[in-house]
Amino acid sequence: MAERKEKRASMVDSPGRRLQRYAPPAEVAPQLDQVIHERLRLGIVSALAVNDTLSFADLKRLLNSTDGNLSVHARKLEDAGYVECSKSFQGRIPRTEYSLTTTGRKALEKYLEQMEGIIRGTRNP
Repeated sequence: MAERKEKRASMVDSPGRRLQRYAPPAEVAPQLDQVIHERLRLGIVSALAVNDTLSFADLKRLLNSTDGNLSVHARKLEDAGYVECSKSFQGRIPRTEYSLTTTGRKALEKYLEQMEGIIRGTRNP
């Protein structure tokens, strides 16, 4: 009996078994856009999808991020053409604003469709 429990516990804790249990079928697991798939970048794109523009400070507050992290991830989205950055001054204070591009909006819509497909696939195997 104890041997059986040990075997069962090792099967449950095995990382390979866990992946096998929760992996969606290949036909419902499309290649996700790795630029958007990262948590902070998905947050930036999602926030900009419902706001025309957001300042660096707004995004930092909304996403509870550090200056460095937000800057790096916003730059990756800029490099992919998903967001635009504009810099200006309000008086003597520099202001950085971000907006979502048409390419970025299409990429987000495609990403969301893929995620919905994965969710549907796991509910209706």
